[in-house]
Amino acid sequence: MSGHSKWATTKHKKAANDAKRGKEFAKLIKNIEVAARTGGGDPAANPTLDDMIKKAKKASVPNDNIERARKRGSGEEAGGADWATIMYEGYGPNGVAILIECLTDNRNRAATEVRTAMSKNGGNLGESGSVSYMFSRTGVITVQKGDLSEDDVLMAVLDAGAEEVSDIGELFEITCAPTDLQAVREALAEAGIEVEDSESDFRASVEVPLDADGARKIFRLVDALEESDDVQNVYTNVDLSDEVLAELDED
Repeated sequence: MSGHSKWATTKHKKAANDAKRGKEFAKLIKNIEVAARTGGGDPAANPTLDDMIKKAKKASVPNDNIERARKRGSGEEAGGADWATIMYEGYGPNGVAILIECLTDNRNRAATEVRTAMSKNGGNLGESGSVSYMFSRTGVITVQKGDLSEDDVLMAVLDAGAEEVSDIGELFEITCAPTDLQAVREALAEAGIEVEDSESDFRASVEVPLDADGARKIFRLVDALEESDDVQNVYTNVDLSDEVLAELDED
């Protein structure tokens, strides 16, 4: 079980007060707009857009907001922003490597907010390439366990390019090359297995184990980064043991 999965699970438990929910809505809407601009406004012909719409619906984003974002992105409606993706790299407390993915219409604002969050929470921004070599882009799909065994899932996705199936609590996680995401999803659908979530993620080749205090410092830094509307995703190479997670759950 990778540290990132555990970290994502923990982050999920920590989420969802109203302020965070509002920010989450804004990020999902932005993703829909960008997906429609890049691959066209028809979800049937644009798997990424289809994915983003499903995620937004699952998070209870109102349908009107979803539809307006799709139209802005595809040019059917005026008002779409000129979004640019920028990656920042650096180190947090205890030498944790951090990748910060921004989607912004104002590069200067994004850079200032990221730099401020890092410097106030024990982090340092690095040059381009300073930590990204430790991460590789990975396709990640999760499915609810239900009555499924790990072998059931593995048999369904093996020929579609899946690399690994892991047990992460209530879910099975399937990893693959980002280019195989669609094929693996289709294989699951053919096997009658419903996809809980799928995304292109960054996974670290070298992980840093932390105790609970170290983990809290990283959480504070990630929370500060995610306060910025320009920050879409934060990836770290943190590895948290079950004992540390249990201690954090008591906070």
